[in-house]
Amino acid sequence: MISGWKNITFNLVLILLFAYSCMLMGEITWRYRNFELDASFLQIKQTEITEISWYKYAFYIHVIFAILALPAGFTQFNKTILKTFPDLHKTLGYLYVVVILFFAAPSGFLIGMKANGGLVAQVAFTLLAVSWFYYTLQAVLKAKNGDFKAHKNFMIRSFALTCSALTLRYWKVILVYFFQPNPMDVYPLIAWLGWIPNLLIAEWIINQNK
Repeated sequence: MISGWKNITFNLVLILLFAYSCMLMGEITWRYRNFELDASFLQIKQTEITEISWYKYAFYIHVIFAILALPAGFTQFNKTILKTFPDLHKTLGYLYVVVILFFAAPSGFLIGMKANGGLVAQVAFTLLAVSWFYYTLQAVLKAKNGDFKAHKNFMIRSFALTCSALTLRYWKVILVYFFQPNPMDVYPLIAWLGWIPNLLIAEWIINQNK
């Protein structure tokens, strides 16, 4: 009985933390609602905007679509939706896949090539985009082949990388708070911390469910 309540409490805390994180991401995304070329983060990307014709388009495609993957992906692990509303599960799954494969991952790869922090950060962000695309595509292919266990495992990996949008920002807050580094010096580190630990946790979860 106590163990059951612990699981319920843990799941509730996890849902609330995720909801709060999505709210913060929504607030960040809202800053770009007017598609201004000097809004928020873009203030330090004026060289890219001026010299690279496609950068602003890739950036805004990523901003608009990447945030949709968070709630769409989260619902894929809800057993109630899966069992009671299978059509809704599929619809949200299709939304998640289309958003990542056609918009968020390709645009993430493009802007990752021009990421702050030099080559170290650029390699990290482009690898993240490629891995995100690959795991999501594999999840689709496994489902089509009827291998739903492998489908679930690849979805766990894919969603772990989707959550890098959240964990990257939390790592940045932690590092700046405790170490007060130069802002530009943070990027090479959080570029890797934002998703490698997520992927390790995903593999641990998959291994636990074998």
